[in-house]
Amino acid sequence: MSALQTLDVITLWPDAVGPGSEQLSIRETVTERSCHPCWPDRILTGITRPRLTAFVPRKPNGAAVIVAPGGAYGRIVLDKESAEMALWLNTLGVTALLMHYRLPAEGHADGPDAPFADAQRAIRVLRQNAGDWGLDPARIGFLGCSAGGHLGAMLGTQFDRPVGRRIDDLAAFSARPDFMLLLYPVISMTDPHAHCESRDNLLGSSPSPARIHRHSAENGLRPETPPCFLAVADDDAVVPAENSRLFKAAALAAGVDCTLHRFNRGGHGFGIRDARDTPAHGWTTLAAEWLAAHGFLANERNAE
Repeated sequence: MSALQTLDVITLWPDAVGPGSEQLSIRETVTERSCHPCWPDRILTGITRPRLTAFVPRKPNGAAVIVAPGGAYGRIVLDKESAEMALWLNTLGVTALLMHYRLPAEGHADGPDAPFADAQRAIRVLRQNAGDWGLDPARIGFLGCSAGGHLGAMLGTQFDRPVGRRIDDLAAFSARPDFMLLLYPVISMTDPHAHCESRDNLLGSSPSPARIHRHSAENGLRPETPPCFLAVADDDAVVPAENSRLFKAAALAAGVDCTLHRFNRGGHGFGIRDARDTPAHGWTTLAAEWLAAHGFLANERNAE
């Protein structure tokens, strides 16, 4: 593939099907949850072929962000946590890559590591092809919503953890994102803060204490964790806002640059469309300012 174009599809694995998913008979299914014709709210299940779909801005600045929608690790939320996020990033000159990752409860051999392996692979694929696609390999970020935020937090804290067998030389590229944007994220798998549906889908109904600890992202922060922007509503009745506060506190203890914005109202899953008419609507402006202040929107090649 040469220059990246909007709606280009990038398969993450050499045989398209992710390793450990070859024998599954599940089929991709899209289900519409909305009754409003102007506001689709589709979900995707049955993923064996993890991939990225590109959204390229009119004037790219070289930065790229992988977008991981939520869905409690049991589905991928399309529309409000996918295309709408990508189009907002495009207004900043950022190339957005929507990621359809495997869902751990659908029988993949790697179980909870299947989506993590897809996320690692996505970062590495972008770094490998950055020159051809006009991307800066030092400005590749990760935006995750809800369970996608947990995936991003795990990637940011365990990016160099080996997963599965080595199938090619792509592992030579770093899987560390250069920055993270986490919206109303699932962080902890530990009660009382855990989102039980996400934990059950990721780890099963009776995970061991060791597994819970390993997949609680607040336990993995270290100085190498990339800078992070978090946004959450205090009235989130689905994923306790304490998840974000735990991550912020652990980041401070580890010396990691982490900014947390709390809104008194906005609920869970506000994205962009549902943040309107709530205090949470300001998160996009705050995130853009944060990205600019950290230099992630600057195009050094075109700077005067």
